[in-house]
Amino acid sequence: MHLLEGEGVSKNFGGLQAVSEVDFHVVEGEILGLIGPNGAGKTTLFNLISAALKPSAGRIRYRGHDITGLPPHKICRLGVARTFQTVKVFGDSTVLKNVMVGSLFGTGKKRVKAAHAERQAEEALELVGMLGLRDTMAGDLTLAQQKRLELARALATGPDLLLLDELMAGLTATEVADAMEDIVRLRSNGITVIMIEHVMQAMMSISDRIIVLDHGRKIAEGTPTEVAANPQVIEVYLGEECDVGD
Repeated sequence: MHLLEGEGVSKNFGGLQAVSEVDFHVVEGEILGLIGPNGAGKTTLFNLISAALKPSAGRIRYRGHDITGLPPHKICRLGVARTFQTVKVFGDSTVLKNVMVGSLFGTGKKRVKAAHAERQAEEALELVGMLGLRDTMAGDLTLAQQKRLELARALATGPDLLLLDELMAGLTATEVADAMEDIVRLRSNGITVIMIEHVMQAMMSISDRIIVLDHGRKIAEGTPTEVAANPQVIEVYLGEECDVGD
């Protein structure tokens, strides 16, 4: 059984079709890459999966159950968490309190003591190598640290599936390498990952499989090697953006 799958998923904004009849799936324990030019519909697809948007057509299933149309908090509590392109932290609160928000949000209706939420937040911070910054104000962090903070906040909800939206954007080569290690470590801890990224070296290095979108449609799917050799992908994206052999 696929952990997550979508069938004929579409989203229209008036006359604009942002996502058009996309079929997709992710297998438990997989790192799935999602690439395409700007405006290809990648983040819109993430918004549909996480229920920030409702599909205009199609169905989305998680662990075999139809989750189409469920509210975002219920999607999260089923075990699906995400990060965002634009980092949004509570700058006047500590790193620990920022992550505790995720811990408390992921509990549903259960009453959770602050001490338990704090332990969960500490575990998430340790997983991303930020436990030593627990008492630092989030607004004082670097961009790379804020991205790790957002990752920790998502992890604190206790996800089985994590959607990463351009986690590496704006990072240095060293920070990108660290982020790649983080993602591989998450997978080794039992978390399935779908990632949107423009850093092709990272995508080709750690993805098990890649889906390519262009103008809202899926134009290719396969291993990194297969996708990198696809003439249509090279024409619309890779050939214009980068040399995947770098």
